[in-house]
Amino acid sequence: MVPSVEEVSSSLVREYLSRKGLKRTIACMDEEHPRTQASINNRSLLKQLLNIEDLYRKNKVQKSPLKTLLEIIVKHHIERLRPEKITTGETTEIAESTGSTSDYPGVTPSMINETKGDENTPGFCASKHTERRSELKETHSVQVTDVSRISRKDRPASLNPTDFLITDAGDQEVQSRISSAHENFAQREAERNSLTTGATQRSKTSRIRRGMMAGPVPQESNRKAQRVKVPQLMPSREEESRDSQDGLELPVKNTSSWEEENLEFVCSTEETPEEKSCRRKGRRTVKTTTVKTRPSAHELNVSTMVLDDIDDGEGLPEVSLQRAVSNFNFAGCPMDQHTAAELKTVLLGSSLSSFSAEWKNQGFTFSDTHDLRYGIVQKKGGPCGVLASIQAFFLKKLLFEYTDRSDSILQRLRPSSGDRRRCLVLALAEVLWRAGEEKQAVVAINSGRSHFTPVGHYRSERLLEMVTCFSVDNIKDLQVVLEQHIDQYETGTLGCILLTLSAVLSRSVEKVREDMDLNTTTLIGAHGYCTQELVNLLLCGRAVSNVFDNDVELDSGNGNTTLLKGIKDPCQVGLLSLFEHYNICQVGDCLKSPSYPVWVVCSESHFSVLFGLERELLVSPHQDLQFDLYYYDGLANQQEEIRLTVSVGKSTQTCEEVDADLVPPLELCIRTRWKDALVDWNETEPIL
Repeated sequence: MVPSVEEVSSSLVREYLSRKGLKRTIACMDEEHPRTQASINNRSLLKQLLNIEDLYRKNKVQKSPLKTLLEIIVKHHIERLRPEKITTGETTEIAESTGSTSDYPGVTPSMINETKGDENTPGFCASKHTERRSELKETHSVQVTDVSRISRKDRPASLNPTDFLITDAGDQEVQSRISSAHENFAQREAERNSLTTGATQRSKTSRIRRGMMAGPVPQESNRKAQRVKVPQLMPSREEESRDSQDGLELPVKNTSSWEEENLEFVCSTEETPEEKSCRRKGRRTVKTTTVKTRPSAHELNVSTMVLDDIDDGEGLPEVSLQRAVSNFNFAGCPMDQHTAAELKTVLLGSSLSSFSAEWKNQGFTFSDTHDLRYGIVQKKGGPCGVLASIQAFFLKKLLFEYTDRSDSILQRLRPSSGDRRRCLVLALAEVLWRAGEEKQAVVAINSGRSHFTPVGHYRSERLLEMVTCFSVDNIKDLQVVLEQHIDQYETGTLGCILLTLSAVLSRSVEKVREDMDLNTTTLIGAHGYCTQELVNLLLCGRAVSNVFDNDVELDSGNGNTTLLKGIKDPCQVGLLSLFEHYNICQVGDCLKSPSYPVWVVCSESHFSVLFGLERELLVSPHQDLQFDLYYYDGLANQQEEIRLTVSVGKSTQTCEEVDADLVPPLELCIRTRWKDALVDWNETEPIL
């Protein structure tokens, strides 16, 4: 499905705002004019849809290239539409011209494709500027072809004024003007031909360009001149819309000679479906083309013109463009009230409950602090478990897997905006793909439109009613969908809610309830805090209620047993808990020793992140070990990097001498992983 004009236009505006760094404006636009499934977030695809790839390449080689596609388009049209000098006579309005395209530096017409003639044949039309400048207040107008407007690939090198016949013999004044223009133009063409003679000897193979139809080409002077009909003068503007018989008819022949250096583009015309079909199949064109225009008197100097046909074996842009669009087109399923009620129940406990303001205003927005550009900022308490889990997977991607650049691992802690966005997409995709058991995933986005009218036992927030869900069955498509809608997660205000909905739907509401020890447990607890079930769903793909390894059966008496469900598989990122220090729970090796040195830290009813830069610290068996860990808390309004140096196997007595009440909780969490570890805060104020 090809995106609509409105979708392409809004995507073009969003690209401009994004390249200019106007995040707040983008967020406002997403609220007032939300994205849909047809929205385009891929810049390359947008260039293809707008057919401005050539303009983009030309802009890129400039000394000061423009940054946005919108500016490139505007610049192109400003240069194209510069005003021309107009000379007005009693009965005609004729534009001044020297017969050279250099007289029109601001005009950049586009290439002709084909236009419909008497027999659905290709043709040529002059620039729209010719039409505007030739509007007559008088009764008659002269219709001819503007040679100065013909492209470098299309304009004849030699013109013969005698090739024209004026069909309205009664208009003596017009014929007089034309005769004078013939003489002036012939002198100019003679001078120009002497400069371009050497360029006409090129081989045929060098003249074929991109499988497109060539335009008019020069003919030998001894070739028989062919008759060109100029239409009768039209008495009114309304009659200008007549059939192509009112235009110039030019018999054409196949040839392969053109002058590339001295040629310019002509304005593009629309193709009929029959012509597109004919061109795509590589058929030869017919022998007659029709030109219809209203240029000035000097444009009457046209010699024999021919059309050169070229087989377009390489294919045309329209074909690849349609294929590219279909590759990025995914069918969305609008939310219904039954699914919305189930989601609210498993998340909040009841379909009459509502999300708190802290959840409704939290996305995955990154810090602008130079040393903390990798950090996701939390505005208020509540969704910290979701933010910390995504932060952990983001750091895993940024530090250990996203290795397209040659930067050192320390340099990766200062990522660019593009790297941050790409790693965020990869992190979200990994979380959702694991929740869907690596078989399928669901992405929830805000469509901006209500899909159902709530009735009965359901409280409306105008939130779930607007959700559209995209289901995918491979991780590559999942990444594409997320990349298309990443603004809703990163800069939008509903990022946390959308991610939580996506994770639950990827796992399915039924399986989430089966994962829990008690199927009445909610994923969002009192005061809007994340429960351990929600954090486990994001970290491990299963919403189990415990953090120990495997399942545990407890004898509850009378031959009954209670099954406590734990973590069954090794995890990519881990978890450390202050509750383990107080012997309230036990974190198993699956979470305590993950595949990558990144941990979500649960301390004082809050989730934050601890990470290292060396994977060796996970496997080193040595007792004497020293390494650095970095700590990040998105809610702490952190302004500087916190680097901790951890020493294992040294100074155990030093740790015991310190008053236990003065030991930072973070150190206690670290010691659940490295027993009796000594932590140096490196002149940073300890967090108590």
